[in-house]
Amino acid sequence: MSELIKLHNVSLKAADMVEEGRVHKALYSDPAIFEQELDKVFNHTWVFIGHESEVPEAGSYKTAWVGRQPVILSRDRKMNLHVLQNRCRHRGATVCEGRKGKTKSFTCPYHGWGYALDGELRALPKPEEYEGVLDKAELPLMRLRHESYRGMVFATFRDDIEPLESFLGGAKKWIDLFMKQGGGYPVKVLGEHRFNFPGNWKIQLENTTDAYHFPIIHKSFVSSLDDATADIFDFLHGDGFVEDLGNGHSVMVMIPELIDLEADLDQPIPERFSELAVALREEGRSEEEVKRLVRAAHGTGFNLNLFPNVSCSMAFFRVLRPVSVNETEIQHVALGGEGAPLPFNRKRMRLHEHFQGPMGFGTPDDGEAWERVQKGSLAGTDGWILVNRGMGKLRQSADGNVAGAVCSETGMRGAYRQYKKMMAAAEE
Repeated sequence: MSELIKLHNVSLKAADMVEEGRVHKALYSDPAIFEQELDKVFNHTWVFIGHESEVPEAGSYKTAWVGRQPVILSRDRKMNLHVLQNRCRHRGATVCEGRKGKTKSFTCPYHGWGYALDGELRALPKPEEYEGVLDKAELPLMRLRHESYRGMVFATFRDDIEPLESFLGGAKKWIDLFMKQGGGYPVKVLGEHRFNFPGNWKIQLENTTDAYHFPIIHKSFVSSLDDATADIFDFLHGDGFVEDLGNGHSVMVMIPELIDLEADLDQPIPERFSELAVALREEGRSEEEVKRLVRAAHGTGFNLNLFPNVSCSMAFFRVLRPVSVNETEIQHVALGGEGAPLPFNRKRMRLHEHFQGPMGFGTPDDGEAWERVQKGSLAGTDGWILVNRGMGKLRQSADGNVAGAVCSETGMRGAYRQYKKMMAAAEE
């Protein structure tokens, strides 16, 4: 294929722009390709919607997106979950604008059509005008197929898609490990913040499986740490690895000793967590529980990327939403333990704020880099972006998957392999 690809050449297939070891910059900047992605990727796979703890009671809801389509995750009076299109069946207005909350029903603000928590159409003004022309039972809010794994809720527009657990495949092992950071308590969403950056969604898809950038971009974060903690984050020359888990998923293990938070609980408590340990002991917690909670407080030693829109990133969820070809919304979700001691959840929040928070060290630095990648995608005639680091030093993991060094781009290649497969299938 030619080294030069003109962005206006719409006859060129997006799948041809992904090769093993490189992708074309047009994937970041071509509006036509972006529109294809919304349908062929986001409308044809499992997309992360939220965590069950965000809708804890009957009547709880949260709004979310599948690509660019607004949806509602709700819990009805029988505590069943539903994922509903956020669109009235009458004239198409959204029926819910709040990010999350509690309600008895969803009512369209335009003409007052009312829907139950399960999406059923229950009421409409002037019903006599619809006699003989409308059956309410035939006009519920459109429902999406949804399934959960370890409290993580995914939805899809496809009824014929493989079960969620099959799609997650090798990632399930890592989700199980990630959920141990509740410290013996169920994982719970503590809060969130959102921001938009002027760049393509795939730039973010790459970032959470990219350890290579960490010591360069995040110098300010490392400089804010004590010496012992800074040593932990000096992981590029360590025993970490990136493993391709299939279906576009990957795991990047930066700190191997923190893979399983329930292992090695007899290790001494680090100085930086001494205040937390004291607070837990003052509450009357046993020494075994103190050690379990302290170890879980800082999160796991890995980032788990789940294609196409969520990362279980050390101690939080990072959720991406494609807005346009050059704009992406990022949602950072802080996690703690349901019913866990207050000092534990408070410590989790402070650590989240230190790196991921709006005033933290990590988010502004990452955002600057993502924006520069988007700007750079418009420059020059050499249109290829390299994702070939570590290709010559691959090995087989203990689970039989392809793996590379922690600074390899193994995870990116896995994500783009799934992307290419979905876009190619769409173009046939």
